[in-house]
Amino acid sequence: MSDEKRLPGSAGPLPYRARKPLPDHPVRVALLDLLAEAGTVTSTEAAARLGHSSGLCSFHLRQLAAHGLIEEAPHKGGRVRPWRLRWETSREPGQEGEAEFDALARGLEDESYQHWLSHRDRAPAEWRQDDSFSAVIHMTPAEMAELASSVRDLLAVYREREDHPGERPAGAVAVAAVTRLFPLLADNPGRPHPV
Repeated sequence: MSDEKRLPGSAGPLPYRARKPLPDHPVRVALLDLLAEAGTVTSTEAAARLGHSSGLCSFHLRQLAAHGLIEEAPHKGGRVRPWRLRWETSREPGQEGEAEFDALARGLEDESYQHWLSHRDRAPAEWRQDDSFSAVIHMTPAEMAELASSVRDLLAVYREREDHPGERPAGAVAVAAVTRLFPLLADNPGRPHPV
């Protein structure tokens, strides 16, 4: 069973570029939200959390993977298949679906943050704060790239815990770390504000 739309007379699914970039099925949206919150889930865990059957969750997890939105997380084999979001994209020029994936990732980040704001009063006291901050800084394109690389390096230590749960300290939970570096545009959208 597939809910991908086909053109009349077409023999196969539409190429990735023509597929819808955002899931329009409530189970898929719920699975993406759950993955953003939990980091990794199996179809059995998703079923227990969402109140659906394991088979239904498994089907929709595979569909999300087919669309490039999630991937199998490293595991020790066996029947257990944990899944995780595919947050990082290859930056090779011309890669199909890159813009759509980036838009989805930004939307999930924004939605996850709004969910946090509206539910943070339910979190344990030690987790109720967030460390959101922003600043306008003046830099060159090379400096912006260097800063982005430095932030990635800082986060790399913590990202390794995704693949090695045994290395997580007691009390560690999934935390969204969002960094956006972009030039502020002047009234002429083709030209950034001068430094």
